[in-house]
Amino acid sequence: MSQRDVVAEIRAAQPEVPSELRERVRLIAATAPPERRSPFTRRRLLTALVPIAATAAVVAVVTRPTQHPVAVAPFATDQALTTSTGEGAVIQSKAAVPSVSPGASAKLSPIAPSTTRAQKYSASLTLRVRNATAVSTATKNATAIVTSLGGYIVSAHVDAFDSGASANLVLKVPKTNVRSAIARLSALGTITGEQVDIQDLQAGIATTDRTMQRLQRQLAALRAEQSTPAIVRQIAALTTRIERLQRAEAATLRAARYATVSLQLATPTPVPPKHHGHGPLHGLGVAFRWIGIGAVYGLALGVPALLLLGLVWLGVRTIRRRRENALLSRP
Repeated sequence: MSQRDVVAEIRAAQPEVPSELRERVRLIAATAPPERRSPFTRRRLLTALVPIAATAAVVAVVTRPTQHPVAVAPFATDQALTTSTGEGAVIQSKAAVPSVSPGASAKLSPIAPSTTRAQKYSASLTLRVRNATAVSTATKNATAIVTSLGGYIVSAHVDAFDSGASANLVLKVPKTNVRSAIARLSALGTITGEQVDIQDLQAGIATTDRTMQRLQRQLAALRAEQSTPAIVRQIAALTTRIERLQRAEAATLRAARYATVSLQLATPTPVPPKHHGHGPLHGLGVAFRWIGIGAVYGLALGVPALLLLGLVWLGVRTIRRRRENALLSRP
């Protein structure tokens, strides 16, 4: 019969205990060593470990990253885009060209500019050279090439340090010589990229011509009328507007005679170290790592739960002892 059953029967029977027996029980309780009970029984350990293990398993499953290969669409080697603007069609073409060794003949064939229409022609060329000395040499050669073809340099930025040397040049070349310029510039290094942009300006020029013809007719009609202050003001306004349109058209035609070539020179980027394949024990290492992560999460979540269970157990035990002492001290 357990202690709890004995206490229950005593409470139910409530026998009259002689005072000598009570005194003897008090003396025995005072002289007896305190009973030591282990707070960690098998049932309590199982009760605490089961939620900890379940929490660790759930955390390991939730936090495990998924490593699925992501399908990446390959880049197109040639792309072309045509849009419509108020001044005509805009053609942009980008070509991922194969590598060409320095000094070898370039095999690029960019879009040729029109010989009958006014166009804004822009080209961008990216080359890779060996080192900083090659960057400086290629910059000088590019200047000589453009000058020999009747062009000039708009801007230049050269950084010829040993590490990360580069150069950015903006060149103007007569539109009739732009293909020759691109071919000769391509031979200065290894080609890594090319882009050509063409914007047609002929439609805008035709619109400006029609506007000036209409204004010229209005101006001729006003000059044929009798001169008055109002007529003089209208003639002056029309003349100013016609001159403004003529200057704008002349500037557009001058710009259309030259093509803009952007040349970028750079040294090779450092090659990142190669990552070797995983060994035969890689899976075991990954398993131990995730077990360790799950254990850390389990400790972080389980220790507070154990502390709470311990406090509850201590409170229940204290209440039970107080009830037993109160029962024993009852007359």
